[in-house]
Amino acid sequence: MTILADGAWWDRLAAEVRNPWQVVLAAGQLIFFSRFLVQWIATERRQEVVMPVSFWWLSLAGAAVSLVAFVAINQPVLILAQIVGMVVYLRNLVIHNRQARAAA
Repeated sequence: MTILADGAWWDRLAAEVRNPWQVVLAAGQLIFFSRFLVQWIATERRQEVVMPVSFWWLSLAGAAVSLVAFVAINQPVLILAQIVGMVVYLRNLVIHNRQARAAA
């Protein structure tokens, strides 16, 4: 693996981190990734597949942070993808809240 053998990958990473929008995007992706950890932990605890409401909130937060970065760096396809995803996440939160109110 020459990509790891030489220091070029580190130089590229350092150059990307100097761009503040890449840092924002990395934060958004980290938030977005954390939703999988939340879902995995919840599933392990109950020993059945569950989708905790925090999964949708983390999805929405990660998408929103990523959307800001994609707008700033002018990435129309990724902007559209984040908006479509956010509609789904919001819809799931609405359904969850509706079900919670009905159960109360």
